[in-house]
Amino acid sequence: MNKEDISSTSKPHHPSFNNFYWEAFKTFFKIGTFTLGGGYAMISTIQNEVVAKKKWIPEDQFVDLIAVAQSCPGVFAANISVFVGYKLRKTPGAICTCLGAILPSFLIILLIALFFHHFIDNPAVAAIFRGIRPAVVALIAAPTFTLAKQAKISLANCWIPIITALLIWLLGVNPIYIIIVAGLAGFLYGKFIKPTE
Repeated sequence: MNKEDISSTSKPHHPSFNNFYWEAFKTFFKIGTFTLGGGYAMISTIQNEVVAKKKWIPEDQFVDLIAVAQSCPGVFAANISVFVGYKLRKTPGAICTCLGAILPSFLIILLIALFFHHFIDNPAVAAIFRGIRPAVVALIAAPTFTLAKQAKISLANCWIPIITALLIWLLGVNPIYIIIVAGLAGFLYGKFIKPTE
């Protein structure tokens, strides 16, 4: 394998300038349309489209974008789409990806609001949503294993996500505070402890 082959496999693939905006909008519109549950349920779909298929962003950078999107105010799905678009094509890219992600939800909610009273008590609709709920849980859980690998979770540091999950689940601690504390701890570790190891 020559140097060009190695560099092409290690670098993310950025689409050409002319067709990126339409491609980005179309990709996130598809994600927004077919991802049931929205929010964190989108992680698996976005990862598959943006990282695995299109190779726009490396896996490790995608994990970082998730952390930043989680720590920012606002809707997670909009946040992550903005960060992906901005990383690729700055503000115009962020606008395209964000519009693509939120437009399907807006249109679907608008239709539901218009015809809500026609199917709210429909047994078939209730049965459909009973099947959707467990699937949404799986969509949220599936990317966890891949993200854990990229975050370098091991036996030595697995206590960190376990304690974090317990703090959020049992004590209702705001995830933003946990991200801030974890970031500060990582900074202090890298500055004072790691140099001496």
